[in-house]
Amino acid sequence: MKKKLFLLLLLPILGLAQSENNSKPETQPFNNKSRLFKDWSISVGGGAAFMAHADLTSFYDGKIDWGWNGYVSLDKQISHVFGLSLLYTRGQTNQKAHLNDAAGVGHGYTKFNQLALLGDVNFSNLMRRTDNRSNFRWALHGYAGIGFVGYKTFLQDDAILSKWPMYIEQDFGIASISYIGGIGIKYNISRLLDVELRTLYLISGDEEFDGGGWTRNAVPGYNLINDSYTDNAWLVNLGVSFKLGKHPDHLRWVDPLQMAYVKADALEDKFKDFNVCEKGDNDNDGICDDWDRQLDTPAGARVDGAGVALDVDMDGVIDLYDKCVTIPGPIENNGCPVGKTTATVIPTKQASVDEINKSFNGIEFELNKDVIRNKSFSDLDHAAEIIKTLDSGNGFVVVGATDSRGSAAYNKKLSQDRANAVVAYLIGKGVSSSLLTAEGRGKDDLKYPECDPATKCPEWKNEANRRVFFVAK
Repeated sequence: MKKKLFLLLLLPILGLAQSENNSKPETQPFNNKSRLFKDWSISVGGGAAFMAHADLTSFYDGKIDWGWNGYVSLDKQISHVFGLSLLYTRGQTNQKAHLNDAAGVGHGYTKFNQLALLGDVNFSNLMRRTDNRSNFRWALHGYAGIGFVGYKTFLQDDAILSKWPMYIEQDFGIASISYIGGIGIKYNISRLLDVELRTLYLISGDEEFDGGGWTRNAVPGYNLINDSYTDNAWLVNLGVSFKLGKHPDHLRWVDPLQMAYVKADALEDKFKDFNVCEKGDNDNDGICDDWDRQLDTPAGARVDGAGVALDVDMDGVIDLYDKCVTIPGPIENNGCPVGKTTATVIPTKQASVDEINKSFNGIEFELNKDVIRNKSFSDLDHAAEIIKTLDSGNGFVVVGATDSRGSAAYNKKLSQDRANAVVAYLIGKGVSSSLLTAEGRGKDDLKYPECDPATKCPEWKNEANRRVFFVAK
């Protein structure tokens, strides 16, 4: 009793130990060591800056007052489609505006600094076809983000502000929230460098960003020139990204199915020379000798999945030689019951036609051709044996039919050619040519008439419409 209690107490401990031994993960943990690609980079660049939508702008009197900007960013690629950048931008815009005849033309500048968190969407990877295995070097990117902008402005005109220019200064803070967005085109120069041409639009959210005054109605009134309540700048840059890390490829240039392609190609190469039917099919029954349980099946006999000749009534006489296929009988009476001669159980003409059509069902041809596939020979051989027992005074038609796809003329010709091919095969197996006539009906004899057009039906019905069958005249 004590021994049994001890074993019962020990079972949970043994189970825990077993589960610990079997719970070791076979996959690699998802951490920094398992990374396959670079995902960090540093970008620098610069270009032109313009005060685009404001009271004083960089586009005045048909001329452009060029400004400048430069940037540096730390970039993290989250996936092959999305990344984040911590972006610092510094620059200056130059702008002008005509207030009135008394003041003349006001001119000034805005020196600004912006720190922003920028989202990066790789549209080329997002829209990339999954079956496109080609390498790509160009990529379209979209950007959007939020940050803080600090700036200093200067404004002077010929009269009102000629001696006392106006200065405005905005420091970083909650009142200096700004927005930024744009697009860019990247080019993959090498495993270490990318180059990019991009344009960004900076929305300051401030009426003072162009230097027009502290408030909308402030003297001398430059902020009333335009109805805008936010002054915005337009930046155009050319930059370079330095890709960081030990891996050869950066995540932004990776096809998400690249590794799957590599593994699939490796498997394809590994099994390229794999022979499914190594020993062949010497008895030509459609079953490889590798797993054929009856290697000497008589020609024309129908077989099961193991290559054994069928004997439906299980009387020891295979169907090929059994004169009473569904009625058991001794071997010496050709598989028919004792007391009944073979002649008394010869099936009717219609029963023979039905049996022949069982063999015709599923005859396969090469695609869009009248060449019969080898796997259909055994069925046709069985049909030939039955036809040779029929009355030579009767006539029979081998009918070819197609589905409703394609033109009527093409289907008519194809079905006629296939019916001719079946007749020629049967004659080659000893069937009298006077018994058979070939007739191609194309899509005029659909087994499922509702399948016209073919798109109305499932594929198995269309396949059933593509057939060859046997009828009595």
